[in-house]
Amino acid sequence: MRLFENASYNIVGNLKIGYIISGVLLTISVISLLTRGVETGIDFQGGTEFVVETSEPLTVGAVRSTLADALGTEPEVKEYGSANELLIRSTVGGDVTELSALVVGALESANPNVTLSLQKTDSFAPRFADDLKRGALYAVLGSLFVIFIYILARFGSIIPTRIEDLAFPLGAVAALAHDVTITLGLFSLLQGVVPFSLQIDQAIIAAFLTIVGYSLNDTVIIFDRIREYANIFKTDAYATVVNKSINQTLSRTVVTSLTTFIVVAVLFIAGGPVLRGFAFALIIGVVIGTYSSVFVASPVVVALKSRNEQ
Repeated sequence: MRLFENASYNIVGNLKIGYIISGVLLTISVISLLTRGVETGIDFQGGTEFVVETSEPLTVGAVRSTLADALGTEPEVKEYGSANELLIRSTVGGDVTELSALVVGALESANPNVTLSLQKTDSFAPRFADDLKRGALYAVLGSLFVIFIYILARFGSIIPTRIEDLAFPLGAVAALAHDVTITLGLFSLLQGVVPFSLQIDQAIIAAFLTIVGYSLNDTVIIFDRIREYANIFKTDAYATVVNKSINQTLSRTVVTSLTTFIVVAVLFIAGGPVLRGFAFALIIGVVIGTYSSVFVASPVVVALKSRNEQ
């Protein structure tokens, strides 16, 4: 399948539209992150998490009150995928078997006519949670640094002497930072609004690293074509070369993104509540990553490479 076979859009000439869209999305994301923050999973907080399935729906408030008496502190309780499944999260740590028996026993005593089954338990010590949080931050920042060096070696110079030599790596890293910030911002903005969990946990960190890799793939395809066309059309303005390159790769970019989007959409619909947040992050990443490879990475390259033409 080939779309946009003879595309000749003036994309570079209309980059201000991209600046406005990115500026609005980044502003909303940063404001939401500063004011609402993000909801972190139990693996980043320390404590214990339970998923309980019930034969009949239970009232969230009543469950919270029952478990507050049993655990000695009020837990977080919310529906998990359906009204018959509850996610219970408590900062209480200790032996998981004893805590599970305590939670199930308290709920069975308060609801004698309801059958309960424990579907899942997770427990993380506070120190492990701190190590995990630090490791996740290092993983994201480290991946951006390695990508910068890789793009610099492939498209620039091992020892850059001019700002133009950094055009490709700066463009790539700017697009990746743009993607991760907006995805994280949407997680902050939509938490408590959408009917599924948007907690930042290990799976979501894996999704962010996947987004980084996916977005980079699209960006490198366009950068390769820019480098090729820059050698062929040496008398053309650099903005013209970039515009030709984006148009030539537009079909491949859209088709690849569309097929990937279909796969992650199926995962989102059929993957169940455990994978829904992970799939949602990938859906955002595919859309934002495709957009940024055209409207963020390439404009940075044009701006830096065209300095000598002005």
